[in-house]
Amino acid sequence: MARTLLWGLLILAALSAGAEAACTRPEPPPPESKPAKPPLPQKPACLDAKEGCPGWEAYSYNDAVRAYNAQAQAFRPLAEAYVQKLNAYVKASSDYAQCEVKTLQ
Repeated sequence: MARTLLWGLLILAALSAGAEAACTRPEPPPPESKPAKPPLPQKPACLDAKEGCPGWEAYSYNDAVRAYNAQAQAFRPLAEAYVQKLNAYVKASSDYAQCEVKTLQ
């Protein structure tokens, strides 16, 4: 009887070991969370001309470049946060793959 009980416990232990929690599939960051890079200001044609741009056009372009630099500065932390989410997804994908491998062993 003790032997039968022991075999029963061993079989139960083996079955419960195979019933581990399923591997959790990682979710990539949603595409809409990817920040949009600000567009470069359009360079006036007169900038490449030998005589250059008239004052008002040069000032307008300089203002557009300053605005772009401010937008780019605001974009950087958003892009870095998105890269962190992507890196977390890559790590979670690796963890998931390792979990799946372990279920086959």
